[in-house]
Amino acid sequence: MLFGSVFLFLASSGWENMFSLEADQVTWPEKIIRPVIVYLALIVLLRVVGKRELAQLNPLDLVVILSLSNTVQNAIIGNDTSLIGGLVGAVALLAINAFFAYVKFRNKTAEALLEGKPVKIIEHGKLNEKEMRKELMTESDIDIIAHENGLDDRRDIDRLLLDPNGTFLVEGKDEIKDARFKREVLDKIEQLSKQLNELNAALNRS
Repeated sequence: MLFGSVFLFLASSGWENMFSLEADQVTWPEKIIRPVIVYLALIVLLRVVGKRELAQLNPLDLVVILSLSNTVQNAIIGNDTSLIGGLVGAVALLAINAFFAYVKFRNKTAEALLEGKPVKIIEHGKLNEKEMRKELMTESDIDIIAHENGLDDRRDIDRLLLDPNGTFLVEGKDEIKDARFKREVLDKIEQLSKQLNELNAALNRS
């Protein structure tokens, strides 16, 4: 049954259509130019909108990121559903990404222009409301970030940076860091004491 289906597929026009670029619908230059335009447009849009979509602070941001790929799919491949057409689009995307990666590597100014600079959301324990409005971040969002980093809430944060790639650099206040350090030391001591007691018990039994 399986071999029969494979034979019918190979003998049908489906095999030919898989590897043929539908030139009457999407030309070779268009297939290359489309991914480049979409790539550049997404870079500009993400720079304009901000970095919170990359950070994915809530389900809404996650939905946007997941939907973007499906939204721009037709813009990249057009009406061409052939395997070759998809590969051409993929190669074009990888090529333009490699080009910009090289440009960023060679030029710091270009890197700052393309990706932006880190944003100081909290500095010395004080909220930067201007940057919060710019990034559309609420105090609840910052509380979530604090929880993800083992802190109770935003009041425990001394410094919070939002990197261009959407990750957060979180530094707790000195008293919080000291308390955490002491707690970790006490936990280690308790673990060592437990191991020593188990070792002594094993030696006594032998």
